[in-house]
Amino acid sequence: MQRLPQALPDFSQANVLVVGDVMLDRYWFGDTSRISPEAPVPVVKINAADNRPGGAGNVALNIAALGANVTLIGVTGQDEASRHLKDQLNAANVKHDLVELPELATIVKLRVLSRHQQLIRLDFEDQLILANSELLEARLKAHLANTQVLILSDYKKGTLQNPSALIQLAKAAGVMVIVDPKSDDFSIYEHADIITPNFKEFEMVAGTCKNEHAILTQGRALMNAHHISKLLVTRGEHGMTLIEPEHHTHLPAYAKEVFDVTGAGDTVIAVLGAALAAGSTPGDAVALANLGASLVVNKLGAATVSTPELQVALTGRTTFSSGIVNDEQLVQAVKEVRAQGKKVVFTNGCYDILHAGHVMSLQMAKDLGDFLVVAVNSDASIKQLKGPNRPINNLDQRMTVLASLGMVDCVVPFSDDTPERLLRLIQPDLLVKGGDYRIDQVVGADIVTSYGGEVRIMNHGIRTSSSHILERMQDS
Repeated sequence: MQRLPQALPDFSQANVLVVGDVMLDRYWFGDTSRISPEAPVPVVKINAADNRPGGAGNVALNIAALGANVTLIGVTGQDEASRHLKDQLNAANVKHDLVELPELATIVKLRVLSRHQQLIRLDFEDQLILANSELLEARLKAHLANTQVLILSDYKKGTLQNPSALIQLAKAAGVMVIVDPKSDDFSIYEHADIITPNFKEFEMVAGTCKNEHAILTQGRALMNAHHISKLLVTRGEHGMTLIEPEHHTHLPAYAKEVFDVTGAGDTVIAVLGAALAAGSTPGDAVALANLGASLVVNKLGAATVSTPELQVALTGRTTFSSGIVNDEQLVQAVKEVRAQGKKVVFTNGCYDILHAGHVMSLQMAKDLGDFLVVAVNSDASIKQLKGPNRPINNLDQRMTVLASLGMVDCVVPFSDDTPERLLRLIQPDLLVKGGDYRIDQVVGADIVTSYGGEVRIMNHGIRTSSSHILERMQDS
């Protein structure tokens, strides 16, 4: 049995290239309280939506969430779904070099959920036909010089029609190759360093395995036939088995409660690849991949695992301290304070020129709970809201001032038009806004109330704003 490593590798030193089937995972969230009179199906009133990169895109997201450097190569159309996909990749610091084909529709998987239960999934996809597979090969060649690990993420959608050519190019450049397979013919993955089938995929190729001995024997036969260095068979509640030519390692599953297995395989290969690229031994990398899988199955949908989460799971010690954080650090911070039974309060704004009204509102918000999260508009979003001459103070300056206030626990930037994505991400106990809003005018109020949270308006009685201050300065 493989023991966990004593420390995480430095993921910032890892450079990983992901090639494979890219798609957009679209989620519609809503409440359902009645059955349709037209058919025996639930009626869902949609009140929120989300778009996330799926397939090979989710693998890349997982790698970026660890703080590693990642580039994604795949095939999309030139359509609205492709634009959403690229926006999400950019926001997550995933570099991408996508082949965009005007005659192709980007693959979209639409899931409708109510009360954290998936009711239906609708797939919109064309068969990818890449007569010119050299398009992928050309892009691969352009990135190999700065890559330690290549991950091929095969969802059998047609992007990886000729994986052997990609593997040969990578091996010639001295790059390690890991494959998440979907084909029942492993000869197309010949000379890969590691292949990571789940147990069903493994038996489709190796044949039925009635016991552990059969798994090892038939696994090694596959490795010998196709010159594969290692097989990592993921086995759900039975953990993982790493098969090597002379020995094997079995890793038990850590997850005590499985909430959603969507994307767990993506997390496995992402953590595995990033750890190897960062210098971990194969044994340590597999152990971290197993740990990552145990964390991600407790989340809804195709999710990611961050370095702080792995750190806490590995050592029991938190790496979080209050102040300015990114999305992943915010998620971890919220988990930690919730584990202590504390109440999370969320507010958002531009905070261009901090004034007494801001301070009063923030103090009133903090008094409603234990842990105050302040989300701050990016410079670009403020320009859209308030005009080309704003903000007066840039994002770093605004966040630094807010983080220095004693009542503020976390400051997180957001570049979306609204903070709705962050609200869905951390699901605060309270959403608080200052001013004369009505609750039905507060952006994100429907999201918070949908899961039982509370929305509050803080009217502090101070009649001022950043805009008023600037107007008085211009008049003086």
